[in-house]
Parts: sequence; structure tokens; C-alpha cells
Amino acid sequence: MPLSEDEQRILSEIEDHLYESDPALAREVAQTTIYSHAFRRLKIAAVGFLAGMGIMVGLLSVSFLLSFVGVLAMLFSLLWFVDNLRILGRAGLAEMTSGSRVGLSGVFGEAGDKMRDRFRRSDDDVA
Repeated sequence: MPLSEDEQRILSEIEDHLYESDPALAREVAQTTIYSHAFRRLKIAAVGFLAGMGIMVGLLSVSFLLSFVGVLAMLFSLLWFVDNLRILGRAGLAEMTSGSRVGLSGVFGEAGDKMRDRFRRSDDDVA
């Protein structure tokens, strides 16, 4: 059910008041999604996995048991990563990665646009 004009005006006033009173909070609320926390934990789990791998490789020559601590850190980090990946889901992953994707225009610049135009023109000429 869409909001009435009066309700939209009230929400707009509340938003403006929030931006005036606490701009840092307003900026954080605007940037944070329901998936932000799970995505942040994915990053932490990946760093933990890499740290566990470093511990495992670095301490293997010192002691097998200390190297096993690195293996356990890798295992727990991997399990935490999978758990957060399930929480994030397909929709959350698509939302979080949509801003960081680089298309052809980002890689090739105007050359990619020119190639697409050529292919479009050749399709139009045939038809």
C-alpha cells in the first residue's frame, strides 16, 4: 500500500531532521543494509582462514601440535564463513557485490563501448 502525500511529507521531515541533528548516524544508516554485518563477518572469516594457513605453514617446522592449531583456526574460519554465507544468501551476495562489479566500460573504457556499437550496427544491417 503506497503512502499518502501527507505521510511522505512527514517521513521527509523526519529524515531532514535526522540529517541535521546527527549526520554521522544518518550516513551510517543510509549505507548499512541488512546484509552488511554478515558480509563483514565473511571478510573476517577469510582473514582468519589466511592467518590459520600462515600459522600452519610457519609453525610446521617448529612443532606439529602448534601447526595443528593453525589447521583448527582454518577449519573454524571456514565453518564460520559458510555459516555467514548461508545467512547472506543469494540476494544479499548480489546486493553486496553489485557496487564492486566492473563491467566492460570499466575495463576497456570507450573501446568496449565502440565494440558494442559495432556489433549492434552489424545486427541492424542484417535485419
